[in-house]
Amino acid sequence: MLKSIEGNFDDLEVHKLLTKHFIELRAASPEGSAHVLDIRGLKVPSIKFWSLYNNDQLMGCGALKFLEKEHGEFKSIRIHDNFRKKGHGVTVINHLISEAKKLDIKRLSIETGAGEFFIPARKLFKSCGFEPCEPFAHYKEDVNSVYLTKFIATD
Repeated sequence: MLKSIEGNFDDLEVHKLLTKHFIELRAASPEGSAHVLDIRGLKVPSIKFWSLYNNDQLMGCGALKFLEKEHGEFKSIRIHDNFRKKGHGVTVINHLISEAKKLDIKRLSIETGAGEFFIPARKLFKSCGFEPCEPFAHYKEDVNSVYLTKFIATD
């Protein structure tokens, strides 16, 4: 059974998952091209964060940053190692899209890396209907970044 909890930064498993995420992304991104947020950065009012559980085991997490009234950015999407390569990334993204719809977000964007380490993330977002776009919000052209976006219909 899938369960979602908003916030939940104090959960030890969530903390460990995010810490691993930050370390790996910073290591895989050239200096000046790492845009991953630490836990403090995820706690700002313009960001909502969810952790998702499958049968009470942490499956993954993700955040939605409000950019403009109807435009949001996904941040810190991470799947727990126990759930990787089993299709659970789509589950997390679909949950975030559902939450974005509730908040009247009509466009979702993401910045991810251009390097080999980020190939699985780019494939995942493409499979969820995200398409390449120009840099958005505060981002600038960067050979180390790929920008993706998707327009969603609110129900």
